[in-house]
Amino acid sequence: MHKIVIILCWLFVSSSVSGQELNARVSVMAGQIRSTVNKNVFQTLQTALTNFLNNRKWTNDSYRQQEKITCNFLLNLTQDIEPNVYRAVLTIQAGRPVYNSNYISPLLNYQDNDVTFKYVEFQQIEFNESNISGSDPTAANLTAIFAYYVNMILGLDYDSFSPRGGDAYFKKAQNIVAGAPDGRNITGWKAFDGQRNRYWLSENFNNSKYALLHDTYYAYYRLGLDKMYDNENEARRQIISGLNHLNTLYTDNRNLMALQFFFLGKSDELSKLFKKAPPQDRAQASELLQRLDISNASKYKQELK
Repeated sequence: MHKIVIILCWLFVSSSVSGQELNARVSVMAGQIRSTVNKNVFQTLQTALTNFLNNRKWTNDSYRQQEKITCNFLLNLTQDIEPNVYRAVLTIQAGRPVYNSNYISPLLNYQDNDVTFKYVEFQQIEFNESNISGSDPTAANLTAIFAYYVNMILGLDYDSFSPRGGDAYFKKAQNIVAGAPDGRNITGWKAFDGQRNRYWLSENFNNSKYALLHDTYYAYYRLGLDKMYDNENEARRQIISGLNHLNTLYTDNRNLMALQFFFLGKSDELSKLFKKAPPQDRAQASELLQRLDISNASKYKQELK
């Protein structure tokens, strides 16, 4: 097995569907879609996506029930731009259990605003790694996006348990980007679509110049959080070591997407981790966090003073 078996109480809401690697819950919200559209379609879509995520085999490893990765996908439909074609915002959350505790640490917490797809009720939800665009790129775009984020979740999870453990899944995510559907209204897959999108996220995690990203996840989770039960002070120092890795990357490239990505959903956790740290460690953590996680700088300054 690729990770330690941990019996825990999930803090994330989980699905009761029996699956493979994932314990995923999908929610489809359609409150902004015109009342003339049959809303039953979206319940069918929600069920189909849930089955797609939980029943597909994403890795070659065997997962026990308690080892499955808890994740939530909230697909909020914002517009029907033509018959059966929708624009949406997708929020992805995944958690990682901490050894010797019932705590789930945020692993991924991200909102993708570039989701456009076609769905006709009862159409088959399919994903083929050899033909990602399928026969209809707009219909295939939805499963391509979901498969992309599954592989990013797997990459981060494996990285958090072993050094560079997630490489194969980050590569799969990059392959999805390379073969992604292309068509009218489809965005988020190309470098020129913006500075914060699926292209740049997978680029960062596959670029050898940013190898310290992987060291950060291992130091933060396996050497840090997992060791809090045994030796809190040493565990915090390992987490500071991970933050120093990010600081090195920040010095060379302040606009790196993966830097901001790391801190999404972690400010409360980081504040609590260092509130009771020895003064020297608390001061060092506060300085690093105020520099690296600018949107929460005032929070760290106040809570870690």
